[in-house]
Amino acid sequence: MNFFDGKRIGVIGLDAMHAVALTKFINTNTLPRYAGYRVVAAYPHAGTIPEDRKERVAGYIQTVQGLGVKMVDSIGELLRQVDFVILTSNNGYVHLEQAAPVLEARKLLFIDKPIAATLEDTRAIFRLSEQYNTPVFSSSALRFIDSLRDLKNENIGDILGAQTFSPASTKPDLPDLLWYGIHGIEMLYAVMGTGCATVTRTATPDFDYVVGVWEDGRIGSYRGMRKGRTGFGGTVYGSRKNSVLGGFGGYEPLAAAVLDFFQTGRPPVSPRETIEMITFIMAAEESKQHNGRTIHIKNI
Repeated sequence: MNFFDGKRIGVIGLDAMHAVALTKFINTNTLPRYAGYRVVAAYPHAGTIPEDRKERVAGYIQTVQGLGVKMVDSIGELLRQVDFVILTSNNGYVHLEQAAPVLEARKLLFIDKPIAATLEDTRAIFRLSEQYNTPVFSSSALRFIDSLRDLKNENIGDILGAQTFSPASTKPDLPDLLWYGIHGIEMLYAVMGTGCATVTRTATPDFDYVVGVWEDGRIGSYRGMRKGRTGFGGTVYGSRKNSVLGGFGGYEPLAAAVLDFFQTGRPPVSPRETIEMITFIMAAEESKQHNGRTIHIKNI
């Protein structure tokens, strides 16, 4: 099968505003290189919706329908109508179940963060990707902010280390940093790359401070905030100069990265990096559970 015969996109899970933002960009953009790409169908279900979110989710569905998207009753029906899939279900615990038929049908797949709610499910998704020879990638929108994308043009030299920060609200059924802290940790990995050896986390009710030591001796740190004025940013330390990372400017760069992936079949984030990033988060959770003990990633 040729991945690139069509340009029809389907969305799974309309319980997150990310689904609305990505659909809006794709269906209204006028960039010539993305001509013809369109979200045409959506399977809105993503597990149980909390009562206090039902009205908001109904609004998401209505907005997406207003962009010309047809609602379908099953993932199977969706797959018969589309060429590519975006999975945006808020509940990371259903991602493996929802991703499996997409990969089996050999449809290129983007999964919004987090790729899954467990490390085991994360690895299983990439095993399916390999089994069916169908690329998949997952990312936070923060990986594609302008200041990160522009690093290569700043002549900072070798990257010696980095620190990032972000809001870090939590969700009771998830490891703490997998819900919102993942945004800042994704920024950290976008700079540092793979190779983290140990993770140490200091946690209080309002703040987290996570330090990773890479195998080559570099240090990367993440500060998560649940109090005070929050935002997204950080500093990259280079051998020639340092560079400040700016804030979040919207979902358009992520949407563009997804469409580039659908055009080329080349994921902008490797499976190895995504798996290690989720492992980093799980190691930070274990460090907290053991009162700040240093955790070796290879033991997770």
